[in-house]
Amino acid sequence: MTNLQLLTQHTPSPIQEVSLPALEGCDVRWLVKRDDLLAPPEAPDFCGNKWRKMKYNLLEAGQQGCTRLITMGGAFSNHIAAVAAAGLLFGVDTVGYIRGEAAYPLNPTLQGAIDNGMKLRFVSREAYRQLREKGLQPEYPGDYPIPEGGTNALAMPGCRELGEELLHQLDDPGRTTVAVACGTGGTLAGLIMGLQGVNCLGIPVLKGDFMTTTVQGYHDLFTGRQWPHWQTIDGFHFGGYAKITPVLLSFMSDFYTQTGIPLDKVYTGKLFYAIFELIQSGFFSPGSTVVSIHSGGLQGN
Repeated sequence: MTNLQLLTQHTPSPIQEVSLPALEGCDVRWLVKRDDLLAPPEAPDFCGNKWRKMKYNLLEAGQQGCTRLITMGGAFSNHIAAVAAAGLLFGVDTVGYIRGEAAYPLNPTLQGAIDNGMKLRFVSREAYRQLREKGLQPEYPGDYPIPEGGTNALAMPGCRELGEELLHQLDDPGRTTVAVACGTGGTLAGLIMGLQGVNCLGIPVLKGDFMTTTVQGYHDLFTGRQWPHWQTIDGFHFGGYAKITPVLLSFMSDFYTQTGIPLDKVYTGKLFYAIFELIQSGFFSPGSTVVSIHSGGLQGN
């Protein structure tokens, strides 16, 4: 693997303030941590929380002399897109197991993965479930497996660094809430650790009231303790993972027109819609600040 110094020489992703006419008078400051801008120009899909999760996995793969990354994900997986882009950037082969049958033409996420050199293997949902339960294993010497969504022990320090980096950028941490979209929950788990007591909010993009238990499980597994000052709020999944509605698309379009910040349909669109609704409803205290993490994923659009 080559160019791995790119992972240790990055500058902090910037923070951008959001000002929306509809929120005037709410007395809540809204900031965006632009982790979507972490991507190197030659690999735009390798960005955001996937960049954070993969940082130490890629450094470990390089130390082991690995020549191929293997992973798994759904048809709209930002993780699949990021692994493919990272493989191209760092000069290693990539393989992605995709849940479900192939549907042609492929969507932009999967076609982009192929364009970046990834070999896709479509498997039935039952076979995918079994693969998830057993865990990916090396097929050949030189293989480096990365789990679905990229969440494992080596993902935690990268996500923790996101929180630590943001902590140094905040003017008033005590009156701030940091919000992030949740798929597997790994980013939220590491972010909580790095924020060291700053309020943290997770917005699940999947159906089901399981995210709090999942994140607590990561904390038990990877740190042996529970962390305070965080919660998850369900109800903003718009029908489930990768499901969209005209309301969501209209919000994303208006948000981009007013701020210049593009959102994706799977994660950040739902997160930012949730923040907008929560500010309007008075969820955040007057005079406080909310920071939403832009985790990338724009190829899905």
